[in-house]
Amino acid sequence: MDTRTFDALTESMKSAYVAGLSEGAVPRPVIMPLVRGELVGLIWLRPVEPGRDALTAIASLSNIAAAAGADEIVLAWETHDVATVCELPVDGPSPCLNMVHATKDGHTLHQFPYTEDSASAAPHWQPAPAPRPDAKLVPPVQAAVDYAFTPLDLDHPSPFGVTVVLMEEDGYNLRLTEAFAF
Repeated sequence: MDTRTFDALTESMKSAYVAGLSEGAVPRPVIMPLVRGELVGLIWLRPVEPGRDALTAIASLSNIAAAAGADEIVLAWETHDVATVCELPVDGPSPCLNMVHATKDGHTLHQFPYTEDSASAAPHWQPAPAPRPDAKLVPPVQAAVDYAFTPLDLDHPSPFGVTVVLMEEDGYNLRLTEAFAF
């Protein structure tokens, strides 16, 4: 992925955080699969129950990337939000927008810590630490990264189409780009 594309995805996520925090919540985890450098779309986590359901649902974000034959993904999440809903300890800066860029050969973690302005609820972005290749990821995110590049074994003429339908039925919010919409 070229720097311009990653920067555009980063700015998109930061804008989502500004909008979300103004409404009282951080955005849900989202995966952005790419095929040969072209964005498939944005797939937001479905509503989840704390614990095992959240762990499974985050890992299942990988299904769309696997079905599309993605060769790279970007997955974004908020440190405290994912730790809380998955009933895991907070590991890393908090509050913090995390973005992992991954291929089948490895991943790099980018972190964007912020503070919240109590008056406006707007995030004040802090200096970002250096990107960390092959950094430790929280378990559900690591699972999503691992499974994103594992081909789905679906006996269906349109594995991508059926995956889109099933994920939508499960409550995931999919916004596919025109090239991948059907």
